[in-house]
Amino acid sequence: MTEHPSQRPADAVPGNWVDDYAPERTRPYLRLIRADRPVGVWLLLWPCWWSIMLVNDRPMASTIWMLVLFAIGAFVMRSVGCIINDLWDRDIDAQVERTTGRPLASGAITPTGALAMLALMATIGLLVLLQLNGKAIILGIASLPLVLLYPLAKRVTWWPQTVLGLVFNWGALLGWTAMSDQWPGLPSILLYLGCMAWTIGYDTIYAHQDKEDDALVGVKSSALKLGGKTKPALSILYSAALALWALMGFSAELNAFFFAGLCLAAVHFVWQIRTLDIDNPSRCLKLFKSNIHYGWIIFAAIALGTG
Repeated sequence: MTEHPSQRPADAVPGNWVDDYAPERTRPYLRLIRADRPVGVWLLLWPCWWSIMLVNDRPMASTIWMLVLFAIGAFVMRSVGCIINDLWDRDIDAQVERTTGRPLASGAITPTGALAMLALMATIGLLVLLQLNGKAIILGIASLPLVLLYPLAKRVTWWPQTVLGLVFNWGALLGWTAMSDQWPGLPSILLYLGCMAWTIGYDTIYAHQDKEDDALVGVKSSALKLGGKTKPALSILYSAALALWALMGFSAELNAFFFAGLCLAAVHFVWQIRTLDIDNPSRCLKLFKSNIHYGWIIFAAIALGTG
């Protein structure tokens, strides 16, 4: 039986498949890994897919296989990150309106249950990683300390989004190494740095949803630090991302189609900045989610640019 809307957790997404179709006993665990919120998977996946497409001297079947592997890996590693985050933050989440319904904060799942789910997701992630070459396996393992420590960043710095950028875009390096069997080259490093600037930007927009609650519970964010200076900061961050990706295009010898796509991506950035209202949480969420579409623009630009 489908839950009545009034019976759903405070953070449930209206009309999502978890609440409408998943067996009731599985719903807290699916919410724990944010299966009802796929935007995080996409944002983790895009740097991986972009990097894979930069290496264009492999057979099509090999490229497709890597795209599929990294899609699975992005889902499970995002799940791992969410579980670790919720374990660290369950007391804070219980004090923030938007997150009071999260399974650990609400008591729908015990820490032991969350750890069991973490072990399952981590095992799947390891199996995916072991499909890659030796250099990629080493590089993947090297990211784990950042995954574990990211949830602590907002307790010690106004810029936890920078730490998120380091973690969330590791796939820009990993995808290159998995495809080429070489350590990250200049194009992938430039891609990674540009993705970091992009992540700091979009996650600052996202953080404006929680700034009042964050201030009350004493955690930090770039949204609180920047306040009314958010739009100028986004202009700098997004310009830096575009400049680094343009350098990536030159270093990888991409053709004019890539740079045309980058111009279209610049228009999308301008739209985000111009239409942002930092005091409108629903607008912030909409602009944050729009980065899924942004990812398709860059993906198509790289794919056409290597043709």
